[in-house]
Amino acid sequence: MDRFALSVRVVHQVTAALFVVCIVAAACLYVGPLAEAVGRRPLVAAVHEWAGVLLPVPLLVGLFSRALRADLRRIDRFTDADRRWFRGAPRRGRQAGKFNAGQKLYAAWIAGAVVVMVGTGLLLWFRFALPWIPRASVLFVHDLGAFSIVLAVAGHVRHAYADPEAWRGMRTGKVSPAWAREEHGAWFSEVARGPRP
Repeated sequence: MDRFALSVRVVHQVTAALFVVCIVAAACLYVGPLAEAVGRRPLVAAVHEWAGVLLPVPLLVGLFSRALRADLRRIDRFTDADRRWFRGAPRRGRQAGKFNAGQKLYAAWIAGAVVVMVGTGLLLWFRFALPWIPRASVLFVHDLGAFSIVLAVAGHVRHAYADPEAWRGMRTGKVSPAWAREEHGAWFSEVARGPRP
């Protein structure tokens, strides 16, 4: 059964690629042995800066997609089933809509983190700090945000690999009805009923 439209998958994959470029370039700037092995610090810094500035672009372009806007509306609303999911209710997957509460929370957190990272990154890129905010403070927030994003993205990827069917859903756009019924039961029922007249 169809889970993600092509436009949603492209936005996800391009954003993921930009994240990887940002993280790898940052590692080449901050980790001594990597920095020495790669060299060319100005080029690596430019790649990091441009990948970071471009992070919101796939989502902004993707807003032209009806499917992406529909998914964003689903992510933006917490339901009673989401509250039960957080409490760890038995068979919580069967109550979940297209996105469970954990996915919604992760999406909201990563969106906010990207805004903070792009904002602090721009301040650092242009060597500008507001008079009442020292540059060291901006760098601290940027670095702390980067470490938290690396941890969150690593958890996200680990969780995706642990569920091959979810991974297949993002790669191909399709999942099995049995998986959908078990993991996102409310969404499965909604799709099975078909569109409302």
